Amino acid sequence: MDYRKLAERLLPGEYPALTEYEERYPLRALGKGAEVTRLAPSPTGFIHLGNLFVAIANERIAHRSGGVMYLRIEDTDLKRKVDGAVEAVKNALRYFDVRFDEGAEIEGAENAYGPYYQRERAEIYRAYAKDLISRGLAYPCFCTEEELSALREKQTAEKKITGYYGEYAVCRNLTEEQIYAALDAGKPFVVRLRSQGDATRKLNFHDEIKGDIVVTENDQDVVILKSDGIPTYHFAHAIDDHLMRTTLVIRGEEWLASLPIHLELFDALGFRRPKYGHNCSLMKQDGETRRKLSKRKDPELSLEFYRKEGYFPRAVKVYMLTLLNSNFEEWYRKNPEKPLEEFPFSVGKMGKSGALFDLSKLNDISADELSRLSAEETFDFLKDWADEFGSEEQKGYYSDREYALRVLNLCMGTSGKKRRKDFRTAKQATESMAYFFGGAVRTDDYRVDRETRIAILTGFAESYDVSDDAQTWFSKVKALAGSLGFAAETKDYKANPEAYRGNVSDVAEVLRIAVTGRANTPDLWTIMQILGEEETRSRLVAAKEE
Repeated sequence: MDYRKLAERLLPGEYPALTEYEERYPLRALGKGAEVTRLAPSPTGFIHLGNLFVAIANERIAHRSGGVMYLRIEDTDLKRKVDGAVEAVKNALRYFDVRFDEGAEIEGAENAYGPYYQRERAEIYRAYAKDLISRGLAYPCFCTEEELSALREKQTAEKKITGYYGEYAVCRNLTEEQIYAALDAGKPFVVRLRSQGDATRKLNFHDEIKGDIVVTENDQDVVILKSDGIPTYHFAHAIDDHLMRTTLVIRGEEWLASLPIHLELFDALGFRRPKYGHNCSLMKQDGETRRKLSKRKDPELSLEFYRKEGYFPRAVKVYMLTLLNSNFEEWYRKNPEKPLEEFPFSVGKMGKSGALFDLSKLNDISADELSRLSAEETFDFLKDWADEFGSEEQKGYYSDREYALRVLNLCMGTSGKKRRKDFRTAKQATESMAYFFGGAVRTDDYRVDRETRIAILTGFAESYDVSDDAQTWFSKVKALAGSLGFAAETKDYKANPEAYRGNVSDVAEVLRIAVTGRANTPDLWTIMQILGEEETRSRLVAAKEE
């Protein structure tokens, strides 16, 4: 068969010589050991925790080695494309401080290896496909969807591996006459790789994360160009990774099944293979078993979840690094103030098996990270969250900066030696401070009867003086407790509990719930000072009427 003639019939017209692409996209001028990595999402509008997991790894590897990380958009499947998806990817990763050096819509970059949208590179893919056809390594396939579906059903019934290979590759050995007859009849076609692999042979492969593994050779005649002339992911990614001079591909372990196809494509195209590292999946404890995080079951898989909840971005990044490198947690414990970029990230320290994602641990890390901020930094973070995701009422909490800072200084303990760690997310922090910005909404129940509650509230209101300092204020609370049969001193109550109705903390709890709606808050005297006398008395009156 005249393969050059066939190539011209299938893909007519002049294409640049493949050497021109090599010259257009030369080897990058980088130092020894520098890695070129990439993130290559599809523009579906859904960017998830797994994307961030891989993105952080790729970014750290590239920048620690003095290399480059770029953003490529794999938009060959128009059915999945969502308007605004690329901007969503950029915004989400920018929020978590993942920096690209070049790529799709990365402003200020040289972007010499673009275009970075695959649909804009169609000519390049067709040129390489034409070369494969002319060398007899690719061929047209005229099978319809119905015929392929019937083939899969037949293979399933025969308990064979499904796919287009061997005896099932019905168009692989069409004669020249059959091919041209089909073309003359106007039958649509795809272009398939003529696989040289053998499923009975094994390949020894070194995975940069998992170590030495064994995979089966590819024998599938995979589609490389669809009927509209647009490449499949498999074909496009091989050409792009070569011409963009990618040296290391870190990706999810779900791509291990495609590895034999990708290795064969690099060989067929005459390219040097990049290194591959298949990252472990993010797992979740579900009862007594572990499973992969699921888009359908787990809202925390979406990065939008962390923005809407108001997780501090550094906290999420710290937790991701904890999962990505086994020695990060110890390093960070010793170096909590250092930039995360100073951590010696290593591919060799990445986990070989599933990493357990624990939202409770992330909450603890987030509380730690927020406690390191000043009140001013916290104000800016909370206000930004409220402006984007908060209710109109919550946005109003941050309209008076001076008042809000007084609240934050109390709630965070910034004026004392020991910082509080009550805040986990912007949403939770904003909700927990709501009583400072409106009437108390009771979330906890009183533990005394109504008559005792009214007596405590009435007695306190009679002696309350906003000008009292904290010591005088508490002395009055203790005196009130004693007058109502409660122990004014905790030690007295512990020594003889039967002699009292309770102790002074029970009286203080009634006041706390009346003023804030909650049994546990920061210092109550300071809360009353911030609220002021009029608001405090108003809440005491309202509590008596409940």
